[in-house]
Amino acid sequence: MPIPRFRSVAALFGLQGLLAGCAAVGHLPTLEPGDYQFFRTNDPILAAAVGKERAFYVEQAQDSLRFFGQADASTPDHRFSYALRRGHHAILLDRKFDLDVFTIPFKARPARGPVPVQLNTNFNAALYLGRRLDFYHVSGRQLLGGRQEPQIRTVGLGYGLFTGLGSTAISADVLRQPGTGIEYEGFVVHAGAAAIYDARIFNLGLAIGADQLLGPDGRHWLYQRKPWFGVLFGLDLN
Repeated sequence: MPIPRFRSVAALFGLQGLLAGCAAVGHLPTLEPGDYQFFRTNDPILAAAVGKERAFYVEQAQDSLRFFGQADASTPDHRFSYALRRGHHAILLDRKFDLDVFTIPFKARPARGPVPVQLNTNFNAALYLGRRLDFYHVSGRQLLGGRQEPQIRTVGLGYGLFTGLGSTAISADVLRQPGTGIEYEGFVVHAGAAAIYDARIFNLGLAIGADQLLGPDGRHWLYQRKPWFGVLFGLDLN
């Protein structure tokens, strides 16, 4: 299957100001050995060595990358090494499924009836399952004395679905008709979709979802199963 050409990915790596402000977040000391898809390079020598093949097992050997692949079942193994040099780079892609636990710091609810736009900051947690794309920008930089050193930058993007539990403030103002007459924290189950940015140390996502209020006031709640917009946040403890 051909690899989609995400022009926005190149733009991401070109945002030097953002990456510089998160230097510890977006840089890796070494490239983990594993299966990658070759995405792009600005070096015609590497492009010629790769050819039409896209799937490789890649490992780093000091200031070089070793590629192991097979063009097809009828040809010998496709192997070569590539020395990392200043001014040249290779972008590798790792695709996988992602399972994470997130908090939802806030939800923005559109205006409903007499109630204006709300920003809810109640406790919410979510279990997220999705597809993750990790891009590795591998290049070299020259140190004093002329020695070359590998430089690896990474950014992770993802998309998927989530579900979880939370709470919300219930009062007569957000009910279509009087309920119990008591103000309380209602228990909600939520679900939705999200796009995730993985910075290695933390994960941040934009989400759209809907809540189901449990209990007798659920059928009178203005926001029952109505869309909200929010942010997912989590720490990478691996």
